[in-house]
Amino acid sequence: FFMLIKTSQLFNPLAVGMSNLSDEILLCILRHVPVCDLLTNVAPVCQRLQTLCRDKSLLAHVCLTEEYTMDDQTVRHTLRQLSNHVQSLSLSGVYWLNSSAVDSVGRCKAVTRLDLSGCRMTASRLSRLVASLPLLRSLAFDVQPGFDAGKLAGEAVDRLSRLAELRQTLLTPSYGVVPCCAQLRKLTLQFDISDVTREGTGVSCHLMVGQSSVPHYERLEEFSARLAPGEVNQTLLLLYLAVFSVHVPERLRVFLVSVPGPNPARWPTAPSLAQSLGLRGDLEALQFPRSWLDSSSLKQALEGTSPKHLSFSRCPSAPSENVFRSLLEGGVRDASRLLSLNLSGINHAPYSEGRGAEDQLLPANMSRLASCCVNLRHLNLMNTHYHHEHAAALPPATPHLCASLAKLRHLRSLTLPACALSDGMQSHLCAAQNSSSLLLRGLKKLPRVGVQNYKVGTETGTQGWSVGDSTLGISHLAAGCLSMEALELIGPGFVSALPRLEPCTRASVEPRGMCAWARGVGDAHLAALGGFRRLRRLTLAGLPGVLRGTGLAHLVTRCKDLQMLSLANIGTLKIMNYNASLLEALRNCSQLRELRLEQPYLNANSSFFDALSCCSRLQRFCLISRNGSFEGAAAESFVERCGRLVMCHMFTGGTLVACRNLQKTLLDRFSSERPGLSAVIYPIQQEDLPSVIRDIPLTLLDGITLFQSHVAQPPHLSPW
Repeated sequence: FFMLIKTSQLFNPLAVGMSNLSDEILLCILRHVPVCDLLTNVAPVCQRLQTLCRDKSLLAHVCLTEEYTMDDQTVRHTLRQLSNHVQSLSLSGVYWLNSSAVDSVGRCKAVTRLDLSGCRMTASRLSRLVASLPLLRSLAFDVQPGFDAGKLAGEAVDRLSRLAELRQTLLTPSYGVVPCCAQLRKLTLQFDISDVTREGTGVSCHLMVGQSSVPHYERLEEFSARLAPGEVNQTLLLLYLAVFSVHVPERLRVFLVSVPGPNPARWPTAPSLAQSLGLRGDLEALQFPRSWLDSSSLKQALEGTSPKHLSFSRCPSAPSENVFRSLLEGGVRDASRLLSLNLSGINHAPYSEGRGAEDQLLPANMSRLASCCVNLRHLNLMNTHYHHEHAAALPPATPHLCASLAKLRHLRSLTLPACALSDGMQSHLCAAQNSSSLLLRGLKKLPRVGVQNYKVGTETGTQGWSVGDSTLGISHLAAGCLSMEALELIGPGFVSALPRLEPCTRASVEPRGMCAWARGVGDAHLAALGGFRRLRRLTLAGLPGVLRGTGLAHLVTRCKDLQMLSLANIGTLKIMNYNASLLEALRNCSQLRELRLEQPYLNANSSFFDALSCCSRLQRFCLISRNGSFEGAAAESFVERCGRLVMCHMFTGGTLVACRNLQKTLLDRFSSERPGLSAVIYPIQQEDLPSVIRDIPLTLLDGITLFQSHVAQPPHLSPW
């Protein structure tokens, strides 16, 4: 920006220069400059810029989370200059820093909020940092194996006793510093402990239980816990919740607990806790695991309250009736205050139990829900079914699900089952009766040059109906939800080849292709998604009805601001028919920052990496192709051309030698200029793959995990 102003002054002396801009305008511009560049490159330009770069509004809140090019020396230099200014400092995910760089945080005496998640932290180092920060009120860090709270100094314990907010990521069975924090108002826990270590030994969860080592939560207002799979995590959670069985904090208004899997361990105190939350009438957010739900207690928890966030993921049929009754029939005092709602898998019946009408979303309920919860911003309907048949069974005036959701003018993120995009019985019957014909169409020879532009309504089914007619629901939704930024469309039978939640995921999904309505979603529907012009995050998974992928190529040309794209199991699995369209789409993704591709037979050759190199802003790339291959030289050239790339994860069918050679080449060549580079190249057939995944920093794991509906809820509402 400043170079453009200088250049314009050379050719036109009367042009507006930097000196003509007010301080307010310059400060607005400088807010978009990374703090390291602000202090190192911008401030030395002139005296005025040096003064502005020291403004409190620019230096009070500093986040170094995505500064992947900062090395240890740069971080130490930056923190030295910020020592008297910064009040809120985040080093979350800066996993490559050494101990000396992290210790320099102690210089920032005015810090009140500190986030060290992802940094290597021992008890002694944490003790020194906390003791040197007298104003600290909010802390986030990881509890690593070997962490011993007994090594905390007395001054550090005194400072911890004044904390109001704490977030712990538990990588080992431990209470962390929770027993020291007597004045906590907000506690956020993430349990990520494996039942078995890399050496093959089991992990036990025996903790010392005494008056000084058990959490008390006297002033607690918000409690959030998110678990990875494993019995150790569930056992440890119950130890953290043991105090709730004796005393429920009087100020508690947020209780969010997410446990993966269909049958989490029961917690007998859950009904009484739900009743206590409802009696106070000030409940703001609620999420219980499936086995904790009870019809009567859930009803009492919701009646008379006005919550902002509710999650009923995989809710059984009996409590789910009370959910809709409370929201639609006046049980909730003010449903218009609801901002996010998670109904993932509600009423879900396992495949062995069969499917019935009660396992589907009712059009009347969804229409009334959209009318009551008018301010809803985040909605998750994954693992549900919606079959809109224009038959006598439904009243003629019953709107389609998409038409009902179009009433939600403030909706920003949405997760839909694939079958919800089918408008009528014709598309369902065509998909069910002519699947073999659709497969043959996908094997036709593609044009030799380029990809033909998709035209809505030009494809016709075998019975003469227009495929474009089945996209009216999407058109209504796009016309109504003008603020939509994130969308996930997931087929009912999709199972990732490399999910982090593998055990619990496979126990709760359906076989691929079970829903004939979902098989009818094809290129026309993908093209219609281009109506969401403000879309920034898009997930498409488990869509066997997509043939050539021309709809995808059409979509990205209309969604110019697309920053995250996730594609998995699109079209036929044995033959990748949409390869040409995928390459065409990648060439048009100029704003793309994150890309995740999962296709069993995707070959990452030179053509693929040439197209991917057009995504000049790409920061994270993950490829999962069990039977695919890659070209090492092309991959190396791609990493070189995409200078912002900091994560390159490839799990393919290549040999172990080829994978190790490419990984070593990337790290040796680019680590000096990108200290935060994470390169993981590994053959997916290897049995020790889970241990390799555990070595990847948690902040990067979203690039390789199963599509877990991250986008359809606020950050503190767990998608699990």
